[in-house]
Amino acid sequence: MAASSRKAIYAALIGNTLIAVTKFVAAAITGSAAMLSEGVHSLVDTGNQILLLLGMKRAARPPSPDFPFGHGKEVYFWSFVVAILIFGLGAGISIYQGYQHIVHAEPLQNVVVNYVVLGLAILFEAGAFSVAFREFSAQKGKLGYVEAVRRGKDPLLFVVLFEDGAAMLGLLAASAGIALAEATGNPVFDGAASVVIGLILAGTAIWLAYETQGLLIGESAAGWIVARIRRVLSEDPDVKTINEVATLHMGPEFILVTVSVDFATDLSADEVESCVSRLTQEIKAIDPSVRRVFIEAERREDHRREMNQSVADATD
Repeated sequence: MAASSRKAIYAALIGNTLIAVTKFVAAAITGSAAMLSEGVHSLVDTGNQILLLLGMKRAARPPSPDFPFGHGKEVYFWSFVVAILIFGLGAGISIYQGYQHIVHAEPLQNVVVNYVVLGLAILFEAGAFSVAFREFSAQKGKLGYVEAVRRGKDPLLFVVLFEDGAAMLGLLAASAGIALAEATGNPVFDGAASVVIGLILAGTAIWLAYETQGLLIGESAAGWIVARIRRVLSEDPDVKTINEVATLHMGPEFILVTVSVDFATDLSADEVESCVSRLTQEIKAIDPSVRRVFIEAERREDHRREMNQSVADATD
């Protein structure tokens, strides 16, 4: 999955860099607010790709005494930062520029330049979007697109996909605003298009923040993985009761599993140790992402008492 994410990010980085340069040149020549907003949009997207690549690099660092489970959650942190940047910089500047051009509307100049740049931008963006869409489709399997985003544990792919999708919508909004401003002779439409672009970016940022915050806080493994873990435990003859199965994604490809079970009372210490070793290997074999497994031997009554006390402490 990391290779797929990196491929999509590099495609978006190259595309957005080329697009940003052409948009800013066009905005300087024509004075279009919508084109300036699109330039800011592409510049923010370019910076976002760099941050995502930084996140991938930092997430790949090995575990250390201070971070015994590695740095996989760096990916989630930087994805959340990207969402904030899209909202704060992309959306904020676009809406502000649009408002200024609505209040102080000025006629557009050299409109043909805008159309040429928008056409090139659409080609570049379509190429980047197709790469991200293809990689995301390959990873989602049989899931629907919305469900794949909600269940996905690697935010890098859908962050790039959302960015490129928002960019395509923004280009359409800019084209419509410039065309209306030229056809009617009213430059207010150009400013209005800039505001629309800002709203598109704001909506995209809010959705990205919502999808990544759960991963950043700590989401469990997919339901089928948890079900398989429970099946492994329930089918083992030395396990009398399953008290709890808790999983946590420490990164897109790192699942931490903690299990509390009540072993059969007639087992010796050596037999319990052998059972723990066996269960650990069987649980890790369920999926390559299951990296660490901790199995706690605990009587069912003690576990219930501890859980009840935790609930009581939380409500005080």
